[in-house]
Amino acid sequence: MANSKRTLFLKRRLRVRNKLRKVNAGRPRLSVHRSNKNISVQLIDDVNGVTLAAASTLEKDLGVVGKNNIEAATKVGAAIAERAKKAGVEEAYFDRGGFLFHGKVKALADAAREGGLKI
Repeated sequence: MANSKRTLFLKRRLRVRNKLRKVNAGRPRLSVHRSNKNISVQLIDDVNGVTLAAASTLEKDLGVVGKNNIEAATKVGAAIAERAKKAGVEEAYFDRGGFLFHGKVKALADAAREGGLKI
């Protein structure tokens, strides 16, 4: 029986998350979620179970409401880098979840790096 797309996605997500847990070293996790309409990102402190900063295309002040393209992902990446600096975070692990590292996810990560966040 062939694996469904959802099953493969969940396997990939668990594989990525387990690798991050092994090399964590107390750094926060930059977690990305991409839907068909939006992209969002959170900076999570797993030790305390707290979200330190977040950004999404649902925010009106970013000017990309409802857009799910590379330009929108770039703006979200820049916003999370700025908010991470305000929260006092300079480096984090990039948790792409089950999403492949290309396209919008890659654009978001590159924009966060350009904003000064070490991933």
